[in-house]
Amino acid sequence: MRIATSGSIATDHLMTFDGRFSDNLVVEQLDKVALSFLVEDLQIRRGGVAGNIAFGLGNLGLRPLLVGAAGEDFEEYRSWLERHGVDCSGVRISHLHRTARFICTTDQNHAQIASFYTGAMAEAREIELGPLHETERIDLVLVGANDPKAMVRHTQECRERGIPFAADPSQQLSWSNGDMIRELIDGAQYLFCNDYEEALITQKTGWSDAEVLERVQIRVITHGKDGVVVDCPEGDRLVVQVAPEEVRVDPTGVGDAFRAGFLAGQSWDLGLRRSAQLGCLLATLVLETVGTQEYQLRRGRFLERMAHSYGDDAAADIEPHLEALRP
Repeated sequence: MRIATSGSIATDHLMTFDGRFSDNLVVEQLDKVALSFLVEDLQIRRGGVAGNIAFGLGNLGLRPLLVGAAGEDFEEYRSWLERHGVDCSGVRISHLHRTARFICTTDQNHAQIASFYTGAMAEAREIELGPLHETERIDLVLVGANDPKAMVRHTQECRERGIPFAADPSQQLSWSNGDMIRELIDGAQYLFCNDYEEALITQKTGWSDAEVLERVQIRVITHGKDGVVVDCPEGDRLVVQVAPEEVRVDPTGVGDAFRAGFLAGQSWDLGLRRSAQLGCLLATLVLETVGTQEYQLRRGRFLERMAHSYGDDAAADIEPHLEALRP
């Protein structure tokens, strides 16, 4: 299966605050908030939802197509992704703006305060999927958080060309109106969201839970430490627990890693439960690492942790697909 991941391509500036944001907030004065935090650490890493998901898929041995816009400062990032199996021919390079920036501070409770500089991402709306699909058939397009007009364009083009798509609006849901959200998810093969985003979707679209499920084939809801819920086409509901972590370092990029693992499992025809388990394990590896693309996969260790988390049968099912991984 050839998967195209469309969405943001960014550089992450990740900082750690040795305290709790909640201790510095005065509820009665939130309309006048003016806070500054001394941070312990600064890590500058590669990121963006499309880049993160493509990296995860490439790390697992697939060759995803990255679709998005970046600046002329993207060359080092491009080389990194290509070394990890990502096809970057779908990236538009802006000559006016730098690659987007994600600036995030995480406190002791793993609460986060973040801001995002759009930069070159605004030009993603100029990308047409058709020529990319004609060069080499695309089997699935993940439409992730991106320039809003790009998200709508890619979704509409998938419908027009009959290309299956996964709706993953995530961070863009908070400001999108009901019409836009309905446009982004109607007819999706997969809908990815977390439990808070699930509530936003029903609230803003006016659709009931049942009506949302009538419009997508498979809905995948992440619940943080409480695992993942998958609503299946037959009406069944699967619940998969998270893979236990050995250490908890930084949650940035955990959701992107889950999506990469889940979609890899689907491309290998592993079924929904195994795909969710694979996604959960990949997410845990990101949680244990600073940076969204700094984790390393070793076949033996990966299978050992899969067996420990989900049983020997799960490891046996996944093993034949991990030939690209180093021992």
